Amino acid sequence: MHHSSTTIIEQLPDFLDFLEIEKGLSTKTQENYSRFLHRFTKWLQLSKMDTLLPHELTTDHIWKYRVFLSRQTKAERGQNQLKKSTQNYYLIALRMFLSFFAEKDIISLPPEKVKLAKQPKEKKLHFLNLQELEQLILSPNTKSTIGLRDRGILETLFSTGLRVSELTALDRDQINLKGKPAFLEITVVGKGSKPRIVYFSERCLHWLGEYLKTRQDLDKALFINYKKGSQKLETRRLTPRSIEDIVKKYTKMAGLPIITTPHTLRHSYATDLLSNGVDLRLIQEFLGHSSISTTQIYTHVTNKGLREVYLKHHGGKKMKGN
Repeated sequence: MHHSSTTIIEQLPDFLDFLEIEKGLSTKTQENYSRFLHRFTKWLQLSKMDTLLPHELTTDHIWKYRVFLSRQTKAERGQNQLKKSTQNYYLIALRMFLSFFAEKDIISLPPEKVKLAKQPKEKKLHFLNLQELEQLILSPNTKSTIGLRDRGILETLFSTGLRVSELTALDRDQINLKGKPAFLEITVVGKGSKPRIVYFSERCLHWLGEYLKTRQDLDKALFINYKKGSQKLETRRLTPRSIEDIVKKYTKMAGLPIITTPHTLRHSYATDLLSNGVDLRLIQEFLGHSSISTTQIYTHVTNKGLREVYLKHHGGKKMKGN
């Protein structure tokens, strides 16, 4: 271990190289770390500590930075303070920065000295039951091209459990409708460049087929924009934000809770699988979760039914003495 004569701020480019070369993190993840740590280096500059060396960093500095974060507001719009979960993204990035110092044998604070902000208990996971899903999915007017596209989007979200970014990345040539298949499986690349297989139901494929019959363009994207002037764009591929707006539109039309998002349909997909007895490990594969602990948030669904199952099937009802 050694003292470094290079300031913390000057170490940042080396840290980003470290993330790419030694940790193999994606460009997007590197960008996130860079953005989160920019706030730390900005704080050092504001506090006139831009010459601070790694070994000079103390727990008192960390505390003052945490106070600084807790008083920040969202993206200069003067809105609410940063959520605890968002503050923790900045602190986790700082932990990784300190881990980099440790790996390079540079004396500094141990990463565990950066305590994370305590978060309020997680809100209840929101999902739609089958009746609500039906209301939502049947909302688009399938007599119009846009309605057919939107029906295809809603059917795909529920059939596959895709993340919204994965949905927008779909290309037309991935959907092979030759011979009217009963289902279709394709490989998508999700978070962390992790490939997985997703499945399209016969019903979903029917609506995608109806939509694709209307397509006269050469755009390779599966779902495209029909707004005025979009024809002039190099690609009319819908963005994640566009998909969110589409789901919000039909949520209102169906009279469902306004918190319904594309991710709500992913939750509903997982919830439906779980309530039909599919093993949690399989659902983990379907969703592309790297850790089973992420998938375990869905167990709340079956927990609700445990009491009824117990009362129906157990309790010694058939034993003598009743």
